[in-house]
Amino acid sequence: MMEQTTSETPQKTFTCQLCDLSSPYSYYGQKPPNTRAIVLLEECFVTKDPFSPDKDKFLVLGSTCSLCNTRVCVGSDCSLFYTKRFCMQCVNKHLDQFPHQIQAELAKKKQISKAAVS
Repeated sequence: MMEQTTSETPQKTFTCQLCDLSSPYSYYGQKPPNTRAIVLLEECFVTKDPFSPDKDKFLVLGSTCSLCNTRVCVGSDCSLFYTKRFCMQCVNKHLDQFPHQIQAELAKKKQISKAAVS
């Protein structure tokens, strides 16, 4: 079965390797197109904001872990940004190397998620 060829560029898809969130993305890098003077702190997968009529608005979907290169979304269960992006697996492996404030926040979040009844 042959795929139809269209003049449109093939849609690129970002998929989080931890939670399987999947979304088309329009740009990967630090300077999203059509944005004035915005430089992101990391290379990100970006898509146009589907909820905004403003063409300049965009959403950051995710990035890659600076330690293991896993693609992760920006959801707090999947990654943490502290000077660089870290997947939560690497965060938990190297927790003692993060500042105490971050360790305390993560411990608090674990307590809250344990207390939440699904």
